[in-house]
Amino acid sequence: MVLSAPARAGSPTAGGTARTPVVAHLLIALSALVLVAGPAGLNPVYGSGDARICAEQRYEHRWGAVPAELLSSHPLTASQLSSLAPATPGCTLPPTPSKIPELSVLTSLFVHAGWLHLLGNLLFLFVFGPAVEARLGRVRFLVGYLAIGYLATYGYAVAEAHTADGMRALVGASGAIAGVLGAYLRLWPRARVTVLVPVLLFLPLRFPAWLVLGLWFALQGWSVSSGGSGVAYLVHVIGFVTGWLFAWAARPAGDTLGAPSRTGVAQ
Repeated sequence: MVLSAPARAGSPTAGGTARTPVVAHLLIALSALVLVAGPAGLNPVYGSGDARICAEQRYEHRWGAVPAELLSSHPLTASQLSSLAPATPGCTLPPTPSKIPELSVLTSLFVHAGWLHLLGNLLFLFVFGPAVEARLGRVRFLVGYLAIGYLATYGYAVAEAHTADGMRALVGASGAIAGVLGAYLRLWPRARVTVLVPVLLFLPLRFPAWLVLGLWFALQGWSVSSGGSGVAYLVHVIGFVTGWLFAWAARPAGDTLGAPSRTGVAQ
């Protein structure tokens, strides 16, 4: 299912003042721009066919967060890179000595592995981000988004450092966006969310946020234990929990929990 927008741009905050979710919209726009300009997007500079696929792998290792690099504070060596399976026959990954592993966490939040990856992530940010930004404020929302992204990425790095995934690049904003979902659940656990259920011919149904987001979180936890698929589900789990705690700690003093002013449509 794809979730609906509980609050749109211009919806009132707890104090009654309309605010445009500038930060959420800028994060969405920047992520889309990075994809369009990169090898996974529309840029013809990267060629086509195998050449583009190879360019995507190199791009992700250049700008993505690699667990082994994060824990050692050094880019992978040529020998380490040569042990990775090439995306296409003959595709080699050149060393990137100028890469700063700590900064790669930030850049990885805006790099996505294709349009489906991007749209899947940004839909959740578009749906839940505006309401959380309005409640916490733009500065707190941005700081929380980036901090949660860092914590989730480093948590994943610690867990995967000595596995086969320890030298594979992690890209995408999943950890930070999972934090937005966790924050929303903390702030509005009883808000009604409209969901379009595919197995019921996309019949719109309304459920409380604690049920919808709770099931989503449970699915991520189950996926961590089941393994496979190449998706870093542990990042989602860490991000969600951290986001819930962040909203609990960062909620403005005197602010009372309540449902957002509007609910939207999801699928």
